Amino acid sequence: MNLPPVGLHYYIIVSALLFGLGAFGVISRRNAIAVLMSIELMLNAAALNFVAFWRYSERASEATGPVFALIIITVAAAEAAVGLAIILSVYRKFNTINVDDIDLMDG
Repeated sequence: MNLPPVGLHYYIIVSALLFGLGAFGVISRRNAIAVLMSIELMLNAAALNFVAFWRYSERASEATGPVFALIIITVAAAEAAVGLAIILSVYRKFNTINVDDIDLMDG
């Protein structure tokens, strides 16, 4: 069975859908953990774009796309750790992780 090659535009469509779902999640969710997961979706969409454009570029011998993807994954892991620490701190102070209920941010 010979499958047709997957073009760059398919990767761009999937990446745009992932980014759109992430943006919708950030805008519509009230739970802080769901907002963090939506941000992760947006970062994964950017990583997919970097790797797809690297794969279809003329200078594919240089490993710039995967290196950028690894940097994005590293930043996403750090963002998740810091974000969860902030959410735990907010939960200890306000006893909720609902973003709408947290209206006072003082030390």
